[in-house]
Amino acid sequence: MRAPWEALAGAEVFDLAQPMRTGMPQSPSHVPFRMVLERRHGDVVRAGGGSAANEVIVTGGHVGTHVDALAHVSQEGRLHGGREAAPVQGHQGFTALGIDAFEPYVGRAVLLDVAAVHGVAALPPGYEITPADLDRAADGLSPQPGEAVLIGTGWSRHWGEPELFTGQVHGAPGPGEAAGRWLAERRPRLVGAESIAFEHIAPGRGHATLPVHRILLVEAGINIVETMRLQPLLDAGHREVLLIVNPLPLVGATGAPVRPLALV
Repeated sequence: MRAPWEALAGAEVFDLAQPMRTGMPQSPSHVPFRMVLERRHGDVVRAGGGSAANEVIVTGGHVGTHVDALAHVSQEGRLHGGREAAPVQGHQGFTALGIDAFEPYVGRAVLLDVAAVHGVAALPPGYEITPADLDRAADGLSPQPGEAVLIGTGWSRHWGEPELFTGQVHGAPGPGEAAGRWLAERRPRLVGAESIAFEHIAPGRGHATLPVHRILLVEAGINIVETMRLQPLLDAGHREVLLIVNPLPLVGATGAPVRPLALV
């Protein structure tokens, strides 16, 4: 049997995380990302001339490329598994279903390129992905229970256009409720996509309703990865990859930044 590092020797690695910087596109519902240098070189100089710089980082757990914990969404006051939200939440976060409960994922991911199905580099703002779209994008690939499913919309191509990317005015492409149920029926370990919310966002609606979050997080117990940079995989035409997802273990948090890696 080949050692794991031998089996992966020569594999191409794709970084699927968007760069995090002050002013980057994000949902207005979450604390904005900010980073400043708290100490600069020369502020303190040690004996012998050495100096160090360091920063202060302020961010919400759902900013940049991130993973949604199961504690992120409730329905009628209950989380996944029918657990009441109130007894497990407090100022220090959640004592159950937080992002620290997420076990690192290393396994197959199927990439469903819906943009390619429609012959475009990126789906138009506000486009609702349907089960028919996902069937066409699968085209012979069969996501297995416990694996990962990624949806390609081409939306990461608009990262440099914050007003368009956030979808607050024009909307953003994503799965509608029926497509959410299509995904849940296949029982993936996690799903991921390129937009801020793993949802169809209609023009002018913002994040007023998020039925797919309810279906996946609350009903099915499926974690969601959002704001992924799938553009390199889409351009390369890859449909199956080895995916590594390991968010920061922020105890009690409802989400955390992540730097997903795809190996081909």
